[in-house]
Amino acid sequence: MSAETPRRIVLLRHAKADWSQESDHERPLAERGRKDAPAAGHWLAGAGITPDLTLCSTAARTRETWKLVVGELPQRPRTVYEERLYEASLGELIALLNETSDDVSDLMLVGHNPGMHALADALAGEAEGDLLSRMNRSGFPTSSIAVLTFTGSWKSVEHGVGRLDAFWAPHA
Repeated sequence: MSAETPRRIVLLRHAKADWSQESDHERPLAERGRKDAPAAGHWLAGAGITPDLTLCSTAARTRETWKLVVGELPQRPRTVYEERLYEASLGELIALLNETSDDVSDLMLVGHNPGMHALADALAGEAEGDLLSRMNRSGFPTSSIAVLTFTGSWKSVEHGVGRLDAFWAPHA
């Protein structure tokens, strides 16, 4: 695969979590989250999006979200549970993208806000129609998905490199 290969970044914020007595890292999904996560998977399948690789935060709510999302996809992508996605800053998220092998065309990150929203906003140098303003007005709610495309190597991912092609939220 050449460095000029079109690439896609799919950002998924975990589904709605319960406010339990657990530590933040171990918070499970709320009932609404268990309903919204499969809807996100159904949207991805309908859009023809099945990533080559998914990096998923190790937090309980992201793992549970991914399990419910992937059940709706036509095939299960390779999945790596990545500790660095939990509480990751924008810079840390871009560094993770920069580490991705150029063998990967479509990459999904399953993570948390404010990181997922900040990353989508930072990468989107342009957007289809009013998607960017719609995404920013929404605040990137739980179970939201942003799909960005760019051309080049993962090592070249930086602010403004991508195009926001789709934004979906379950209650928008």
